[in-house]
Amino acid sequence: MKKVDSITGYHAHVYFDTASEPAAVTLREGLEGFDVTLGRWHHKPVGPHPEWSYQVAFASEQFAEIVPFLSLNRGPLSVLVHPMTDDAMADHFDHAIWLGEKSDLDPTPLKPKEERD
Repeated sequence: MKKVDSITGYHAHVYFDTASEPAAVTLREGLEGFDVTLGRWHHKPVGPHPEWSYQVAFASEQFAEIVPFLSLNRGPLSVLVHPMTDDAMADHFDHAIWLGEKSDLDPTPLKPKEERD
């Protein structure tokens, strides 16, 4: 069983498209008030993410503040929240929390931990 102390932080991936991009801008502006790292805008699928997105990285200690903010302010957007451990495949697929509609991630870019060791 994995221990919680193996989590080094969290990522939230905010998904959007042409129609919902204004909502993504508004949400991102709200996130600027927090101590988070905002990633680049991706106007194409990147990595396992099948839709346009941007990433929000935050510390474990901020979970109770950031996730409720995302939940209440995401509007029509879907957001994938996952822990950062030493197993990206499990983080994205087994340990993920979805706010809004779940998307089908592409596992191809991710390798299970046992294949990397």
